Amino acid sequence: MRIYEGSPRQDYEEVLRSIGAFLDQRGMHDALLVEAPDGFIVQGLTVEGDQSTWSENVGHQAKETLTFLDDDIARFMEEALARRNAAAAPSDWANAGYYEKSFRVLGRWIDEQKPHDIFFFEQGGAFVVRLHRVGPAGGHHTLAEFTKDDIETMIGQAPQARRA
Repeated sequence: MRIYEGSPRQDYEEVLRSIGAFLDQRGMHDALLVEAPDGFIVQGLTVEGDQSTWSENVGHQAKETLTFLDDDIARFMEEALARRNAAAAPSDWANAGYYEKSFRVLGRWIDEQKPHDIFFFEQGGAFVVRLHRVGPAGGHHTLAEFTKDDIETMIGQAPQARRA
């Protein structure tokens, strides 16, 4: 969340993790995320209609666009923390979905970069990330690409990095 207007967002790791958990629940894939001044715009593909293998109508893919305001993100983060604290399992990391895990590890990497705002898209488990940084000489964009193998490695290392 932003501490004050115009400041960089704080703690992308938890913010993106909560958005990723929401996308996992919705069954979205091929996600695109854009940071806006008051939250995030997320777009992805979903399957609409009956997804049962016994149905003649298997459903169809549709693009869905969602807007999450800072208040929505705060609520998602509180709900996720309550869910993790109430979980009987010692680690809900093992039960987390792909987007919750991948957005979390990307968020941790993004936090280390200290950007002003972010944009990224995912396709087939690989991510292209654009960071906007503002410094004394002005603003500039930085691009980074993470293959599916990169993300899987980051996910595998996340429990050890969290303890550090």
